[in-house]
Amino acid sequence: MRSAGRVAVAAAACAAMAGVAAVPAQAAPAQRGTLLHNRPLTNLAALPSAARNRFVTYVSEGVGGKRITVSGTVAVPKGAPPRGGWPVLSWAHGTTGTADACAPSADAPGGPVRDYLSLTEPYLDKWVANGFAVVQTDYEGLGTPGGHPYMNGVSEANTVTDIVRAAREVDHRIGRDWFVAGHSQGGQATLYTAASRQKPRDIRLKGAVAIAPGSNMSQTAQYVRAQYPGAEVALPFLFVLLNGAHAADPAFVPEDLLTDDAAAVARAGRTNACLLQLKQLSRDLPLDDVFRPDADLTRFEAYYDSQEALGLTLKVPTLVAQGTGDREVSPAATQNIVNDLCRRYGAVAYRTFEGADHRGSINASFETSLKFAQAVRSGETPPTTC
Repeated sequence: MRSAGRVAVAAAACAAMAGVAAVPAQAAPAQRGTLLHNRPLTNLAALPSAARNRFVTYVSEGVGGKRITVSGTVAVPKGAPPRGGWPVLSWAHGTTGTADACAPSADAPGGPVRDYLSLTEPYLDKWVANGFAVVQTDYEGLGTPGGHPYMNGVSEANTVTDIVRAAREVDHRIGRDWFVAGHSQGGQATLYTAASRQKPRDIRLKGAVAIAPGSNMSQTAQYVRAQYPGAEVALPFLFVLLNGAHAADPAFVPEDLLTDDAAAVARAGRTNACLLQLKQLSRDLPLDDVFRPDADLTRFEAYYDSQEALGLTLKVPTLVAQGTGDREVSPAATQNIVNDLCRRYGAVAYRTFEGADHRGSINASFETSLKFAQAVRSGETPPTTC
């Protein structure tokens, strides 16, 4: 699918399939974590083991410190809560895309991110079945006004944290103690959350689980341009990264770097094509027909260098999980992050899962992650590898 016109037609079909409309713009009040809207959730994002599933919108803080409206979901376990209320798992999802249709809360049969959510939703349901209230942010700009600043660590951490506050307004049986867990993009978001300043102390972050955390984002463009082995796997993510940088800094214009055919794919990613559709749209795009000959990648690389998890100082016990068969986030890259984090914080545990690929690491790490959270809740000191 080479021409811009054919890309536009295919992307329009993706939008029709999604059938998703963005949450209307509204003035967000100043208080972060304020619940704005709350209604029953009845689509595929509802977790079967929950007594209640709710769709929510709430106030958070986005790129540049601006107040934003964010959407997400809340799942409350069945039965009576333990003393102090249900502990919370705040889930940071992996890469879905940057268009509104890519919001996990909008999951539907045949939807544009069903391929990914069909894995994560059963995983999250197991947390509910084990007595955790599960909340999942859509992140800044997914299903709500504004663009999605993909891999912006501070924005992600804010939205992951503030949905816990909003959830406690939804159901007062939800307690103050919470854990953050996330995969890929969400793994990087988890590390930023674990390093963030948790103030006020109305909620208490107890621990973090980062599964195959995304890294080396700034190298993606050069990797594709140089046509290194595996560059075709990185290509769809390149368009998500370009659009994320544009959302964080509108002065950065992806089309200035791209050929006409590649620019059409990038535009589709901003409007209605999620990661799966970007893979389809870019499948026949030659790697030597992505960047203009004079493309200057300096601004792109500088922005994503600033979003790496390297240099963070964690504040809570953290488990990092990685599949040894991962082609999208290499075990070596994750080991490098762990080594760096250990220089400043000793309570980091690194666990590998033999043969698990990028998405397979989610379920492969569940039992280890659950035992980690339960140990922290019991006051035990979890094992570390630092």
